[in-house]
Amino acid sequence: MIYVFDTSSYRVLGNYYPEQFPSFWEMFNGLVSDGRIVSVREVLNELELQSTKAHLDAWVQKNKQVFLQPSAVETEFVSQIFEVTHFRQLVSTGNVLKGRPVADPFVVASASARGACAVTEESMRENAAKIPNVCDHFGIEWTNVEGLMKREGWLF
Repeated sequence: MIYVFDTSSYRVLGNYYPEQFPSFWEMFNGLVSDGRIVSVREVLNELELQSTKAHLDAWVQKNKQVFLQPSAVETEFVSQIFEVTHFRQLVSTGNVLKGRPVADPFVVASASARGACAVTEESMRENAAKIPNVCDHFGIEWTNVEGLMKREGWLF
């Protein structure tokens, strides 16, 4: 299974300090090396604007290859997402006015194009325009970091 990471899930990784969780990072980086952890350029842009923890910032800079440019298929899928009027709320007016990146629709589109699982810390909320809602609408798998660990059988 390929996993497409959202910004919120990378932030969770900031809580796994490499010195205290070396086995976690070894397994996570193994998935990265195998091409099973990917993300999108907009997530990189969000992370660079919202610096979190030094070790995570360093990991992001060292692993920029996981943050992929959207393909034509993904761009087309983003337009399909926005055909659903309710999902246009994924892009807030504030983000548009301030020119801030918006990763959510690209995360979903990347997961769709790859037959992958979107990884986000957002939760399903009735009538919300969140990654889990969009994924469910389009039949795309989604989970969070804990769910990834369970799927991969990681125990510490």
